Amino acid sequence: MASVLKVDKLDPQSGTALEIGTSGDTITVPSGAGLTLTDSTLLLPTTITSTTEVKTNKISPATGTAFALGDSGDTFTVPSGATIVNSGTATGFGGGGVLQFKTAAKTDTYTSSITGPTDWKSPGLTVDITPTLSTSKILVMAFYIVGGTQDYEMAQRMVRTISGGSAVYLNLADASGSMGRASTMERMSGGGRDSSVVPFIYLDAPATTTATTYHLEIVAESSGTDVYLNRTQGETDVAGDFRGGSTISVMEIATGVL
Repeated sequence: MASVLKVDKLDPQSGTALEIGTSGDTITVPSGAGLTLTDSTLLLPTTITSTTEVKTNKISPATGTAFALGDSGDTFTVPSGATIVNSGTATGFGGGGVLQFKTAAKTDTYTSSITGPTDWKSPGLTVDITPTLSTSKILVMAFYIVGGTQDYEMAQRMVRTISGGSAVYLNLADASGSMGRASTMERMSGGGRDSSVVPFIYLDAPATTTATTYHLEIVAESSGTDVYLNRTQGETDVAGDFRGGSTISVMEIATGVL
């Protein structure tokens, strides 16, 4: 006949070890009852084979600082709707990955007359991206076709604008006296029929998850000169003259693991 023993505390007869049951016994905590450990450590066996669900807020290694989860060949599944948040440093995952890619093309032309070397124009080569992680890097890649007045220097700069923030100019040259600062530059010297294909590649770190815009600005060296995108100054409507297209692309690269 089963008996009920009611006590408020169990202490070992000697020493500090208390054993409950014998090998092969099953110790059951009935439904509705709670087993509370206060400022204590629950030592689990090396291998747990039960399929019972375990819920806890923290798992720490029994000794040292290394914690092994599973064995070689095991598969761990993160169910739909669940999220893994990494607040430390993740290693051994291949150095991150590409999270998203955005690109934009401008195939029409742009023409503008400037008033001086600080009269920067935006010809409409623009791409938008909203980074997934604030720790991500954004690889900015652009190829644009520019033209300008003969024997004048032209300059370009790549601009990053975070929604609600001020403009930041990427890969801008160091200041030197009264000289202008640009991301890229060239001189038109072909009798008004010159154009340049200008590449731009830069790894940016905007440190944000807010909508971010990258766009091109162009300028020439003095007042009264013209700047062009996707065409030359002296183009004529003949089969031997050409126009081109410009592109801008951005790639979000994770520095850790999602």
